[in-house]
Amino acid sequence: MREGYEGTGPGAITPDGCAVELYSRLPVGAEPDIIAAAVPPGAHILELGSGVGRMTHPLLERGFTVTAVDESAEMLARVRGARTIRGPIEDLDLGETFDVVMLASFLVHTGDVEVRRGLLRTCARHVAEGGCVLIQREGEDYHSNVPRERVDPSGFTIRIASTEPVGDGVNSVRAEYEFPDAAWTHTFLARPLTKEQFEEALAEAGLEVDEYLTPDGIWVRAVRAA
Repeated sequence: MREGYEGTGPGAITPDGCAVELYSRLPVGAEPDIIAAAVPPGAHILELGSGVGRMTHPLLERGFTVTAVDESAEMLARVRGARTIRGPIEDLDLGETFDVVMLASFLVHTGDVEVRRGLLRTCARHVAEGGCVLIQREGEDYHSNVPRERVDPSGFTIRIASTEPVGDGVNSVRAEYEFPDAAWTHTFLARPLTKEQFEEALAEAGLEVDEYLTPDGIWVRAVRAA
């Protein structure tokens, strides 16, 4: 297990503490619609950190072509209908470009600054001229509105139980998921980023914000810097 990351519960757990079975159960939400509205129809999407295909499959159903990248073989084994590539995102260099590069799941908030730089450089390296990068950020109150919980209509509870500083601007976050028949926890490191810090990180990778796609600023469309 990667230092600072831990997961508990039934089934395989990835090195960053994610439970494969849990992610297979989580509902999709509005994300595929947000993505579809922000990019050209039929675009080829490079999905960085696809996991089990929770967003991959709805995007395929909407007519997109998806190349799914994840470092977990157990996660990628659940992906259907997409080209899959296993490996760390920050080192990825496919020698090709895509209409859309997507970095979701708050990966831009990784606690390790060098990993974040690698993630964003991978985005910049793989986006085609005239293409875009879609990034999912944490909400403004992600680390302050704690503890909090939400009961999903499908009948499970997700709880952000704690977020504790561990130094250098990084917090250790503990999330809990309770289903009627099983429970999982996920502890991970996250670095809060102000809007300014986020945009500075983009600029360092040669990217700039094109548009904040949602009123809460969580979904962002970025492009190559002019």
